[in-house]
Amino acid sequence: MPTLKQKHEQLRHWRIRKKVKGTKERPRMSVRFTNENIYVQFIDDSTGVTVAAASTLSKSISDRDKLRANVMSAKRLGTLAAEAAKTKGISKVVFDRSGAKFHGKVKALADAARESGLQF
Repeated sequence: MPTLKQKHEQLRHWRIRKKVKGTKERPRMSVRFTNENIYVQFIDDSTGVTVAAASTLSKSISDRDKLRANVMSAKRLGTLAAEAAKTKGISKVVFDRSGAKFHGKVKALADAARESGLQF
C-alpha cells in the first residue's frame, strides 16, 4: 500500500501529465529520479516515440560510476541531455518533472539544460 507521500506524488504526476504534451517539433523532456539514478527522455507523445535519452547509466558517459542521484550529477546530466537533444535536432522542449517538486535536483538539471541551449 502506498504511503501518503507516494500518493501525493502520483496525484501531482497525473495533474501535470494532463496538461503537458510533447509534439515532434517540441517533445516532452521527462525527468525521473530514483534513489540511485537519474533518467531523462525526450518523448514525442503524438507517436509515442522516445526521440533521445540520457541517464546516469549511459555507456557513453566516461565516468558514469561517479554519477549518483544528487545535485552535482543532475547538473552534469542536464548538460549531457541537452547535447543529446541537439544531435537529434531538438531545441525547444516541454518540461515534465514527473511529479517531483521544482527545487534541488530537478531545478539543477533544468537550469543546466537551459544553459546548454534548450528552450523550455
